[in-house]
Amino acid sequence: MDAAGTVATAAATLVGVLLGGWLTVWNQDRISRRDAARHWRDIRLAAYRDFLSAYRGYLAFVQDPDSKITAVPHPSRADELMPYFDEDGRPYREKLEGARMAVTLVSQNPATRDAVFLVMRRVRAIAAARATQSPGDVPNALFVGLFAAHNAFVSAARIELGLPEMAGDL
Repeated sequence: MDAAGTVATAAATLVGVLLGGWLTVWNQDRISRRDAARHWRDIRLAAYRDFLSAYRGYLAFVQDPDSKITAVPHPSRADELMPYFDEDGRPYREKLEGARMAVTLVSQNPATRDAVFLVMRRVRAIAAARATQSPGDVPNALFVGLFAAHNAFVSAARIELGLPEMAGDL
């Protein structure tokens, strides 16, 4: 009976050690995954914030009466114009393009990427309209479309960041 008791005690101890080790590894893996998810959430939040800031700066430049903007037909979209800026506006365009690429790089959800491209197309349409019109003469429908695209982007970004949906218009 002594040998059986020793074996049972050793087996119970071994099972306890194995179970404790497995629980430790499982807990560390869970913590690591949570930290990685938090890290990627922070990266996405920064990219989305930078994109919103860049597009608002671009829009502010476009609405400035002193902005010099030209537009040419888009090479592949027959009904669309491509805006071009002078050296004062080029940094706004470059910042917006860089921010768009960052969002495209870090977003997981195709809806977020689609919303970014829609914002880009809508804000470019306003810039193209400004090439031939003063800021006050740009059709209001272009701004309505832009703000709808803005709201779609913010909604998609909030979903991707794990935030609750916002009620009503943003």
